[in-house]
Amino acid sequence: MQDPRESHRQPSVQGSRIDPYVDSYAARAQGMVASEVRALFAVASRPEVVSLAGGMPNVGALPMDDIGGIVQQVVAEQGSTALQYGSAQGDPVLREHICEVMAEEGIEAAADDVIVTVGSQQALDLVTRVFVDPGDVVLCEAPTYVTAINTFAAFQADIRHVHTDGDGVVPEALEEALTRMAAEGRRAKFFYTIPNFHNPAGVTLSAERRRRVLEICRRHGLLILEDNPYGLLRYDGDPVAPLRAEAPDSVIYLGSFSKTLSPGFRIGWALAPSAVRAKLVLAAESAMLSHSTFNQMVVRRYLATHAWREQIKDFNEMYRQRRDAMLGALDALMPAGTEWTRPDGGFFVWLTLPEGLDAKAMLPRAVNERVAYVPGTGFYASQEGRRNMRLSFCYPTCEQIREGVRRLVGVIEGETALRDTFGGMSAPAAAGDDTPFPDLP
Repeated sequence: MQDPRESHRQPSVQGSRIDPYVDSYAARAQGMVASEVRALFAVASRPEVVSLAGGMPNVGALPMDDIGGIVQQVVAEQGSTALQYGSAQGDPVLREHICEVMAEEGIEAAADDVIVTVGSQQALDLVTRVFVDPGDVVLCEAPTYVTAINTFAAFQADIRHVHTDGDGVVPEALEEALTRMAAEGRRAKFFYTIPNFHNPAGVTLSAERRRRVLEICRRHGLLILEDNPYGLLRYDGDPVAPLRAEAPDSVIYLGSFSKTLSPGFRIGWALAPSAVRAKLVLAAESAMLSHSTFNQMVVRRYLATHAWREQIKDFNEMYRQRRDAMLGALDALMPAGTEWTRPDGGFFVWLTLPEGLDAKAMLPRAVNERVAYVPGTGFYASQEGRRNMRLSFCYPTCEQIREGVRRLVGVIEGETALRDTFGGMSAPAAAGDDTPFPDLP
């Protein structure tokens, strides 16, 4: 009889990697496949490459001396508490401050209905954990935040996209999707949306469309999951009330300090109806017991003692200049047939290439020309987005942005010449290889 240990030692091969545990993984792990695009990231991270890829905020603009002083004060004055376990719901004083932050956008909330999370990404994970069983439908915009797709896929959701345009999600497309599902005898668990300064599209859902989306979701009994990490980073136009401000009983609202303070603190939050909030707290306890008490106490002291509203104004002026540098360079240099969005805030521009060009296939050539971006296919659960790319203006300087666009234009012109000589896009890439760069909040 064969020794069962010998059977265990027989390796399974996945791609070029030997993995003896491949047959033991859960079904939900099968889609966790690395992308060949990741191999380019080491090259794209070199200093000579202008990266228009990652959505990293410019934390160098923060008052580092002030934050260093706050850290020292927390250790000196509250160290025994800050270095101890905390509550899975989060520090109650910090939750009060979070309510003050949300009030800046017109949301009235009670601290008891807020749960602090490890960035808003964990909030997204917890909501999906609580609501989604394998095969359940989740509706989201087309395109949508790449890590939301990864989260929904990890819980084996049936991800269905709803068309968007320059004014955000199209209400008629949402209605059509819900009607089609009803005909199938199915219903979605929630509609995930980024209504302000969309990642990756850069667009903002208009006030009129917000009313229509809320009415459609109310009529169909559909929960809305509103993700709003960029809401306070507005450079033009008048603020538009969050969906949560208009429909508190049917919207779970996600927020974050990663863009308006620092991603290094890893603090976000969810604002949910009381019954849902209770489930999220239980899910958080099972996932990580409690948050970093230390980080929460540092952030709460920052909010209590620092002029954070003025700091956000400073951020907005800096990012406005970088946004304008990117739009100005695109206007001046991009060839005919190229289109792009014009964001009023946030971090991103969504660019559409001329017919016949493939942003993903073009990326290695772009990196060779020392410029990087994110191919659009990673922002869809399908093979859409091949002519699209996401450009980020938050991290590079204005000079780097202009130079990066100049290099990108050269690549596009070269690809256009190849298209004219040899034809258009090649066959779609294999499934599972569309994961964008790892620094893509």
